[in-house]
Amino acid sequence: MVAPALALGPAVAAHASTTAVPAAAKCNVEVDSAGKYHVWGEGFPAGTTVTYSGSSSGSVPIDKSGRFDLGGLTGAKYVVKTADGKTTVTCASVHY
Repeated sequence: MVAPALALGPAVAAHASTTAVPAAAKCNVEVDSAGKYHVWGEGFPAGTTVTYSGSSSGSVPIDKSGRFDLGGLTGAKYVVKTADGKTTVTCASVHY
């Protein structure tokens, strides 16, 4: 009777170890076809708001997937910060 109980333990532990860990927050910026800047990020807490600062500043809501997307901005350097101040991310420049 002890063997079935032991078999259940490793199965449960193995299942728990495969649980996805949230991705680290990151942010990117690129120039769009109109010469404006496009800033987007992912890995932020869903349902919250982040502030962005740089050549433009403001706030943007995070969707249920942990993402945000802004277009039509000026300037290539941005920093994004969560409302609780625990996460600050400098946006990486992306060139295609």
